[in-house]
Amino acid sequence: MALRGTNQEFGRPYNRRIVLESIRLRGPVTRGDVARSVGLTVQTVSNIVRELEEQGYLLSLREEPKGRGLPPATLRINPDGGYAIGLHVTPRGIDAALIDLSGDVVSKVRQDAPQAMPDHAFALIGEIVSELAESRPGGRMLGVGMALPGPFGVESMSFVGPTTMAGWEDVCIPERLSKLTGLPSFFDTDMMAAALGEQLYGLGTELSEYYYLYFGLGLGGAMVHEGNVLRGAWGNAGEIGHIPVMPGGEACPCGNRGCLERYVSLEALDRWEGTEAQWVEHIAPIFRNAIAIIENLHDPQTVVLGGQASEHLLQRLASISLQNSVSARRDRTVPRLAVARGGTDSVLRGAAALAISGVLSPRFGQMFVEREGAPSRGEIAA
Repeated sequence: MALRGTNQEFGRPYNRRIVLESIRLRGPVTRGDVARSVGLTVQTVSNIVRELEEQGYLLSLREEPKGRGLPPATLRINPDGGYAIGLHVTPRGIDAALIDLSGDVVSKVRQDAPQAMPDHAFALIGEIVSELAESRPGGRMLGVGMALPGPFGVESMSFVGPTTMAGWEDVCIPERLSKLTGLPSFFDTDMMAAALGEQLYGLGTELSEYYYLYFGLGLGGAMVHEGNVLRGAWGNAGEIGHIPVMPGGEACPCGNRGCLERYVSLEALDRWEGTEAQWVEHIAPIFRNAIAIIENLHDPQTVVLGGQASEHLLQRLASISLQNSVSARRDRTVPRLAVARGGTDSVLRGAAALAISGVLSPRFGQMFVEREGAPSRGEIAA
């Protein structure tokens, strides 16, 4: 992932995020190394670093001199400089975690709440957030990020069926979450949050062009291009689960028939009457066709399999033999299929990252502000 700053005057909030992210990825690192890696002047980086140090987000350390002169100070993220809470609400329940600035999970809570309606879910979330915050008394709570199954803002597909949060269509989530917690609040689809989590803390630290295939109750995905998760005009890019793959196939709650997630998803596995191994064998032809579609459309370095599925299941899927596509190259340096490194915590880390980045770099937060015709999902609620 290439992190590049901007010398434009309006870019200071963006540069803060870029400098902070560069130090997180490469630390311990000197100011000069950061400046060279992100394309900013040493003076610009030094000014940003001084501000971040004063605010407690960075630690500056200097080794003992081994000869003449002092060695340059090196910078690293201060893990205890701030915390964010990541929430993942699904038809099965609520998962939550307290995440520190380095992306580590400090503590985690799971609350079963099948098909929870908003009032019940938010009552549980209030208790969960308080419990997580109490695990770091005195810690600086930066914000809270929440992830839900999408898509959003599509009358015939949003909040419909067993893989989405039915009954949530009229909920203004950022405002309600901010009022409940007293924290800056953000939200996004779970597949986008998972892709962001993998980009920041998983294989995304080594790859720049890959497709993240998200296994939840439904099936989604996101193309990561030059380290950025592509979102589409209304933020719903990646609803691959609603691509019809079986003419005249099973009816889908979206109104179509034969949609991919009716066959390849955790909800489909739940309906399967045989073993997991038998299910994988059964859906293998559909799965390999889906991978060929992804590869021919996006030409990724690899397709990363992740989400809420167990690593064991993802490994089974990754071992399915694939058919020919533009990705069947002899000069490959990574396999065509890879299992996500972030595991099932990627959604929680990504949700927390929305809050951390949005608070430390307000311009980043504007990426999640309502677009025309799209639902509000990321602004800091007033």
